[in-house]
This record gives sequence, structure tokens and C-alpha cells, in this order.
Amino acid sequence: MLNLMSKKRIIYIFSFCSIWGLFLGMIQAGETPSVEGTRVYFINLKDGQTVKSPFLIQFGLTSQMGIAPALADWPDTGHHHLIIDAPTPKPNKAISNKHIHLNLGQTEYMLELPAGEHTLQAVFGDYTHVPHDPPVMSKVITIKVE
Repeated sequence: MLNLMSKKRIIYIFSFCSIWGLFLGMIQAGETPSVEGTRVYFINLKDGQTVKSPFLIQFGLTSQMGIAPALADWPDTGHHHLIIDAPTPKPNKAISNKHIHLNLGQTEYMLELPAGEHTLQAVFGDYTHVPHDPPVMSKVITIKVE
């Protein structure tokens, strides 16, 4: 038969493990849902287009979701990220600071790039910069900068 000290120890260990498990789940989740059918896209850029640097990028978002600044945990919202010359970010991880974050909810960005070919991708992220589930991202496009 368990004595009182053993019961307290078991309760303590169980409580600790439960809280720790919840904490780890929150860190790894990245489960902010997107609204079905939502798309993000470049309004003024097309695959294969030639541009002169600096140039304006306009981001489009279908009306199923809305724009909100980073850290604003509002339902069905997020903010844009621009991925330049890099692979698509992992869907369950915060988008790296190596990419451009439009943290204030901007829908336009003036970009300066060196001459040559570059790839661009728009990725919509939640208030913690993690792509939604399922991810809302544009196709990767290639542009030529003069």
C-alpha cells in the first residue's frame, strides 16, 4: 500500500509531466487553421517578368482571410512574408528572420535586388510567423532584375 508521501510524489510527477507536455505541444504546434480556399499571390508580378530595381511588390490575399499585424492573435488572419532565393519554409516552424516579414500588416513592399534571376514566394503566416494549416503560399516565381 502506498503511503501519503508516495502518493504526493506520484501526483507531483504526474502534474509536472502533464504541464511539460502541454508546453511542448504549444511550442511545436503551428496549428493556426487557414480558411479553406484561401490563396496568396503577387498582384503585379508574373513568372518570367523582367523588372528594374528597386521595384514594388504588391501582395494579394483572397477574401476568405484578413490581414493583421504580427502578434495580433485574431481569428482567420495573418501577415505576409516574402521568401527570396530560398526554399519554401517548413509549414510547422516559424518563418526565419532571413526572410522579409511584413509585420505591420503591409500589403506592399519596395524591394531592391541585384541584377540577375531571382525566385520569389509569398507565404502567409499567423501571429507567431508560422504558416497556417494548411499553408497559404504562392507558387514560386522567377523574375529577372535589370
